[in-house]
Amino acid sequence: MEMYDSVNVFGEALELCGDDPMTGFYRDGACNTCSQDAGSHTVCIEVSAEFLEYSRFKGNDLSTPVPESGFHGLRAGDRWCLCAARWLQALEDKMAPRVYLKRTHIRALEIVPMELLKRYTMDLS
Repeated sequence: MEMYDSVNVFGEALELCGDDPMTGFYRDGACNTCSQDAGSHTVCIEVSAEFLEYSRFKGNDLSTPVPESGFHGLRAGDRWCLCAARWLQALEDKMAPRVYLKRTHIRALEIVPMELLKRYTMDLS
């Protein structure tokens, strides 16, 4: 699995999304991706309680620990590399979580337009 360049949506070096819990397709703390990442885990979000409930309802329970996988479950305030299509789906359902653009991989833009991400940004003034 050859990783694509670690570049954010601004064409700059991709910043770390989160390491507690460790996130990313590669579990390297960044929203890095490759051709084998079918879900495009490229959007760095801040998890909210509402989003966790929404995600569980949609069939992806991110809050329940899975100890055998080393996953302790997410809590509100955690940062997580979310699948770009899931973020877009959450937006359509009016449940989109906030986004860190400097920590979001440029390949997210293949699925989610920049102007939509900018509306939910946490890291632009």
